[in-house]
Amino acid sequence: MSKGTSVGFNRWFGRSWLMLGFLFLYLPIVALVVFSFNDSPLPNVWRGFTLKWYAALAKDAEILGGLWLSLKIAFFTACGSVVLGTLAAYALVKYKRFTGRTLFSGMVNAPLVMPEVVVGLSLLLMLVSIQRALGFPERGMATIWLGHLLLGMAYATVVIQSRLQDLNPQLEEAAMDLGARPFQVFWLVTLPMIAQSLISAWLLTFTISLDDVVLSAFLSGPGSTTMPLVIFSRARLGLDPTVNAVATITVVIVAIGVLLTSYIIARGERRRAQELASANRG
Repeated sequence: MSKGTSVGFNRWFGRSWLMLGFLFLYLPIVALVVFSFNDSPLPNVWRGFTLKWYAALAKDAEILGGLWLSLKIAFFTACGSVVLGTLAAYALVKYKRFTGRTLFSGMVNAPLVMPEVVVGLSLLLMLVSIQRALGFPERGMATIWLGHLLLGMAYATVVIQSRLQDLNPQLEEAAMDLGARPFQVFWLVTLPMIAQSLISAWLLTFTISLDDVVLSAFLSGPGSTTMPLVIFSRARLGLDPTVNAVATITVVIVAIGVLLTSYIIARGERRRAQELASANRG
């Protein structure tokens, strides 16, 4: 086999595996979206196009309430995870030596390697003990948010920490030489340079929170059932086409968010490249 033929075969083979991987990941999502418009209540029988499941979804208070609760929890989880993850990552990267650093690093990364069942059970036992002693908090939105925040902070810390480690420290040193205080250096220099990682961490933790079932099952209470729990309970009793409709809406929301974020990141990269080119020419 000639060298050109070998290169062509390797390229074709690699692209084929990549295509198969994308089909394996996204074909079920496409099928879900398509069958959300199926007139038949059976998931494997196509009987025509309809929007009646979306009309039924508009009257389904349980699943709409679960969706709204999940979106609120995911939003606050993403915001809190980015804030706490940024502080944790900054401490781990900028301060190489401080008392308890190893313990702190281990505690931050522990939720990444521990089973969610263990984390959920531990949080449930802790919250029950606190409730017996103090009378609060009641299990509901706040307790679900605390559990999701614990998990989301760990993921956000990893994403932001990797970006902080790649930053050029000379930029921050130059700002301090020019008279900027540490807070000003962080706010005016460091934060803009890690903005893309903050957006990525926000999207990642938002998606993780929106999709979580295990922690929500342990930490939810009466009147605080998230969308994944509603879908899971209905799936056990049989597939409901309204579930396809709400899943399609969720996919659309996430897709719009990803596309919008990708556009913002790409525009920021182009602007940064133009500024660097202008500085080099100057």
